[in-house]
Amino acid sequence: MKRALSISIALWFSLISLSLYWNLLKNREQQTAVLMQTARSFFQQVEITREWNASHGGVYVPITDITQPNPYLKGPRRELQVDTSLTLTQINPAFMTRQISDIAKKYNNIQFHITSLKPIRPENVATDREKEALRIFESGTATEIGQIISTDSVSSFFYMAPLLTRAPCLKCHADQGYKEGDIRGGISVTVPFTIPPPSLHLIIGHLLIGGVGLAGILFFGLKLTNVYTMVKNQAVIDALTGVPNRRNFSERILEEVNRHRRQKEPLSVLMCDIDNFKGYNDTYGHSAGDVCLSKIAQTIKKSLRRPSDFCARYGGEEFVIILPSTNTTGALSVAVTIIENVRELAIPHNQSPPSLQVTVSIGVATAEMPQVISHEALIKEADMALYHAKNSGRNCVKVFWN
Repeated sequence: MKRALSISIALWFSLISLSLYWNLLKNREQQTAVLMQTARSFFQQVEITREWNASHGGVYVPITDITQPNPYLKGPRRELQVDTSLTLTQINPAFMTRQISDIAKKYNNIQFHITSLKPIRPENVATDREKEALRIFESGTATEIGQIISTDSVSSFFYMAPLLTRAPCLKCHADQGYKEGDIRGGISVTVPFTIPPPSLHLIIGHLLIGGVGLAGILFFGLKLTNVYTMVKNQAVIDALTGVPNRRNFSERILEEVNRHRRQKEPLSVLMCDIDNFKGYNDTYGHSAGDVCLSKIAQTIKKSLRRPSDFCARYGGEEFVIILPSTNTTGALSVAVTIIENVRELAIPHNQSPPSLQVTVSIGVATAEMPQVISHEALIKEADMALYHAKNSGRNCVKVFWN
């Protein structure tokens, strides 16, 4: 039962740990999905703005220290002189994207980067991660890329999607060999974020569930263990006397005989019978007889000094004692002690002359090495010695001699 209880506890904690891992994993997946949608929304917003710009053939803004004419934009109307104090310059979608990126980075550290495997502007050269994404787009295996990038100091989410060549784009990019519908590059979006600690409510919840489950397993496990022990004791313990029963003795004698053969040490068996017990029951009643049996059994048990010594009820008013590693002399000493201790109980027995009190008779049999004997033969010899003690006047010990 202890092994089953340990296995149950281990399985419970494995289940709780697996549940916590799965929930944390799902929590991380949800976080990634939110970051993916956020970055995708930024990309789509920029793409819509670029579409608006391209649909107008570019837009014009005043030339300032920050906004200078785009040297990579060709055409006769790149600058427009409005008056002596105002000159406008044309902003194409690519240049506008770079300026939006600068503003986004300044205010919330979000970075946009327009890039291509064949960039016109050197600043648009793709990074290694962007080159890998562009090759994936060109192979047709994916239409967008999103991944968490973690370093010791900062974490960010990298997103990238391709830019398709549209008709207005060919004004600037036809010379590069692009046709309408071609992937001519992409825009990457890098969103910084702080990786939150594992969800505290998930950890606390699983700890509480684990603790409650453990308490339940221990409570019911101990209940089952107690029931199992009780049932096991009922199977091997004599209910009346509280000492092992004959079934238990049958298992124990086999073990001791095998040990006797392996270790080459003597083994003694004592057969003990209450004298004139039928007369006791007839005189004092069976209830008193049960009390007497219990007292005799406990007296025999207390007379055994070593943990390895074993006492069992053999049947009726008969008891059997196993004394491992005990020769005839030692067994005879134990038998005499039992007789004296029973005599000291001074239980009245008017039908047992001449002492007129409850006494016992004991037969002793010993297997001495190099003698090899079966457990049946050893029990039979002890029983024969007991029969001899009964015929010798009872209240005595007799030893079986070959």
